[in-house]
Amino acid sequence: MDLEALQDIALAGAGERSIDAVLTRLVSGLHDQDGVALARVWLVDHADLCLRLVASAGAPLDGRGVWSSTDGRFARLPLASARKVGAVATRGEGVLLNDVISDAWADRDWVTRERIVAFAGQPLVFRGDTLGVVAIFRRLAISPDEFRWLRALADYAAVAIAHARAFSENERLREQLERENRYLRDEVDTALAFGRIVGTSRALRRVLQQVEVVAGTDATVLVLGESGTGKELVAREIQERGKRAGRPFVRVNCSAIPRDMFESEFFGHTRGAFTGAIKDRGGRFELANGGTIFLDEVGDLPMELQPKLLRVLQDGQYERLGDERTRQTDVRIIAATNHDLESRVRTGLFRQDLFYRLSVFPIELPPLRARRDDIPRLAMHFVKVCAERLGVAAPPVPIDVIERWKHYSWPGNVRELQNVIERAVILARGGPLRVPPDLAFGRTRMAPDVSPDDAEVIVPDQEWRHRERTNMLAALKRTKGRISGVGGAAALLGVKPSTLSSRLKSLGIQAEDAH
Repeated sequence: MDLEALQDIALAGAGERSIDAVLTRLVSGLHDQDGVALARVWLVDHADLCLRLVASAGAPLDGRGVWSSTDGRFARLPLASARKVGAVATRGEGVLLNDVISDAWADRDWVTRERIVAFAGQPLVFRGDTLGVVAIFRRLAISPDEFRWLRALADYAAVAIAHARAFSENERLREQLERENRYLRDEVDTALAFGRIVGTSRALRRVLQQVEVVAGTDATVLVLGESGTGKELVAREIQERGKRAGRPFVRVNCSAIPRDMFESEFFGHTRGAFTGAIKDRGGRFELANGGTIFLDEVGDLPMELQPKLLRVLQDGQYERLGDERTRQTDVRIIAATNHDLESRVRTGLFRQDLFYRLSVFPIELPPLRARRDDIPRLAMHFVKVCAERLGVAAPPVPIDVIERWKHYSWPGNVRELQNVIERAVILARGGPLRVPPDLAFGRTRMAPDVSPDDAEVIVPDQEWRHRERTNMLAALKRTKGRISGVGGAAALLGVKPSTLSSRLKSLGIQAEDAH
């Protein structure tokens, strides 16, 4: 055997980090040596008290196939086996045979057919522990020097195997640590509502489960909830946890867009499309292409503008104001409202087809009073955030303050709590957080929740008619007495012109009364 080649085998094996790679290098390198018919490695299985064949390289004389399988007759050898490989492992000493055919242990048919002359086996020992056995079957005699070199190679191989095992164990531990960290991050995410929505209450967990389910799809989502419950945060979490993460997230406040600017804001305009349009400008849907558009306060969208929005939601097509070219947009729609849209549909203030288009996957956010268990975590979170933003030390929060907050109804929800805490942090001035009642709750008295039945206000018929009359007169005044048409009083009130005319007549109101 080429002694320099044995050194190369040792060095190559030492450079591998995978046990399989180390063993493959070892047996392949040995098989490449002059006259070696078969090279194999068995490793000790302490649990089963046996040697398991883990690597094999060789070829028969007739050239038909290779001996690379680790299955078969010699795949498992008991450590107490009388065979030479078992003896090498149990004694920790090498065995050299240059007359294999005369040994009772040999498979005579195979030895004769393949003209095997010699066998050499060396234990793989690392720090006094026998890891296994490396063995070769050769068609030439093995000299004492070659046997000693095989011993040296076995030592190098044992070190490489031990290091590869250590590396594999480190990798396993690293992966385990990563899994644990992922689990802990998931726990933190749950506690912090995916990083930004703080809480672990049952009501909030239900919301987060819905977010997790829908985030990976492109389904349209309708986020419902009272003002201040965090509808935009939920929309952003859906975006960040979906396949559109990192893409544009464009927020549109539907209640803040003037009627005459709706098309321009949503779809853009061309130069000269209207007075003041001095250049071409893309709209919100164009800006959000490939990402998500968040239609905030969609329930406040005027009735006459809803069909224009519906078209782009259904077909993904629109035209810039003043342009005949039809454009295509690929956006995910997330809408939000604090209105009862079904009720607005019934009263004619919201299109039914637009409602169904938006409410493919509704998510209803609980008010803060329905998740009181989250108030301590929210409070501590806001104290920390506010202190960092103001550049002051976070003041300690007394338990009695937290308890008072837990018993308040929070009509402004999380937004109100955040504002209260920010003001309190400003006033703390290095001391504990103390919130005077008139500051803490916007001069709103502390009170338990009012039941839904108690919260209902009954309006007498005379008062109701007075309110209805005042509302209609206000609409007529704004439209200068015009009932029908775009921008007419009927459109403002969300009713048909014939319906409005009938109601005006029943109340004894003339259109001229508004002038």
